[in-house]
Amino acid sequence: MAASSNGARLSLRILLFCALAAAATAMLRLATRPCAYSLSGTILAVTGVDPYLISCAGDASEAALSSSEGAGAGAGEEARSGGPIVTDLLWCGNPDLPPHALPPFRCCPPLPTSEPVNFTFPDPAEQLRTRRPVHEVGAEYMAKYARAVALMKALPHDDPRSFYQQANIHCAYCTGAYRQVGRPELPVQIHFSWLFFPFHRAYLYFFERIAAKLLGDPGFTVPFWSWDVPEGMRIPAEFADEASPLYDPIRNPRHAPPTVVDLDFLDVEKNYTDEQQIQHNLRVMYKQMISNAPLPSLFHGQPYRAGDEEKPGAGTVEVYPHNTMHGWTGDISRPNHEDMGVYYSAGRDPIFYPHHANIDRLWEAWRRIGGSRRRVDFTDPDWLDSSFLFYDEEARLVRVAVRDMLDMGRLRYRYGGVGLPWLNARPPATPGVNGGRGSLKAITFPVFLDAAVSVEVRRPAALRSRQEKDAREEVLVVEGVEADGGDFVKFDVYVNAVEYEKVGPGGREMAGSFVSLKHPGKEGEVVRTSMRVALNELLEDLGADGDESVTVTLVPVRGKVRIGGLRIVYMAE
Repeated sequence: MAASSNGARLSLRILLFCALAAAATAMLRLATRPCAYSLSGTILAVTGVDPYLISCAGDASEAALSSSEGAGAGAGEEARSGGPIVTDLLWCGNPDLPPHALPPFRCCPPLPTSEPVNFTFPDPAEQLRTRRPVHEVGAEYMAKYARAVALMKALPHDDPRSFYQQANIHCAYCTGAYRQVGRPELPVQIHFSWLFFPFHRAYLYFFERIAAKLLGDPGFTVPFWSWDVPEGMRIPAEFADEASPLYDPIRNPRHAPPTVVDLDFLDVEKNYTDEQQIQHNLRVMYKQMISNAPLPSLFHGQPYRAGDEEKPGAGTVEVYPHNTMHGWTGDISRPNHEDMGVYYSAGRDPIFYPHHANIDRLWEAWRRIGGSRRRVDFTDPDWLDSSFLFYDEEARLVRVAVRDMLDMGRLRYRYGGVGLPWLNARPPATPGVNGGRGSLKAITFPVFLDAAVSVEVRRPAALRSRQEKDAREEVLVVEGVEADGGDFVKFDVYVNAVEYEKVGPGGREMAGSFVSLKHPGKEGEVVRTSMRVALNELLEDLGADGDESVTVTLVPVRGKVRIGGLRIVYMAE
């Protein structure tokens, strides 16, 4: 009997060992290819892996991966890009942080206690809430926002609704912590692409609903910092009160109120009068919202699909004033310009959320701008079906898609309280600034931009009809932008202004700027991207619509950058 018992124990041990080996193999396969294997519910239960976190069923990104493999892709070949970007919670790991980063050094959210749910719209009968500008809501309302932040800060750090965890969301999505479903080698990056606006709208939506829940006030909204209108072009006083939960000591002390914001800032003070700075800011807004943003890809940013490398190209507003306002607010005495001046820590400053409420408002304003060409969002399913993960006010994990964030009415909020004064801030042309055009030296690209470079760029066509212009936008493409990933980078682009130093604040010839904050973990690496500048209205204003070529002058402002080339194309979307 003893021998029989020992034999049974040995058999049981062998079975247990085989079961553990099978589970380990399944986990390894799931970790490396979470959508490539069909695991039974029993194994998933034993391993503790929630199948809802994988979201494989009907996933276009996984379909694209399978399609490329079926076409004969070898094990060492990259999967073909295509399909929506889908956030994989199983692949939230250590962030890429810059040297001298400030703690905490991890940004991933707590593991969920239940499966993620798909986003559902609030009840249509729910109160339509109005976000209003900080400079108009009054001290009592700002005290309510301060209390909401204080209540979030008082929650335990492992509560996904805590301010600690809410700030970490931006870190996780900006530093390579999150990965694409089915492609663990590729991060989910929500900057420098068409994901910028919808991600931040979703981020603010859940932050606001958490704040309202904690306050016990379902009508509460985050006030917006309206730095695009003269009345809002200063840090609101409530954020400078050292006794307030809204105060962050890690800001630029030179920019405390009543200093007027600089929407074109990166490290260098312009020393304008307040009136000059306000005028310059309004012209910046006109360029970025109107003349440079007639098409979805110019406003939102370039397409970014499953399997793509990150940062294909930012839209107008993201480059500036978004990036520049982050840089203007952060403490430039620190190596990384924390808190607001670098992606990983920006969400730690309570002013981040009113700042992004204004960015969100500008998205809606762009849609409503009139003109010969209607401004509409993308209809590409790869954009509409890209998705992110957030915890809601009940601490439930929610998967939200871009298509869920397109209708403010269905989300039950709106904006009010300010106009759009920059609509009437069309910049004037500067006479006599292109005199050296005939003596330009030949330039061979690529070039390192360590000094100003002027180049003649031929246009494919001149004197296009109004109908042709309405149908297609003429666009200057700055190709092969290679920036130092570990530094802040800025260069300006002038059109028909060889003597660019003579162009005044916000002058028409200053067509645009490339602005990049530090990319955590990219020290010593090259960040590759591109830049685009719309030309239709600009060339009309400069009287150059009939010219066969234009003079493009690239002026370095900060950081190391190499330019791959310049060309002019016609775009229709």
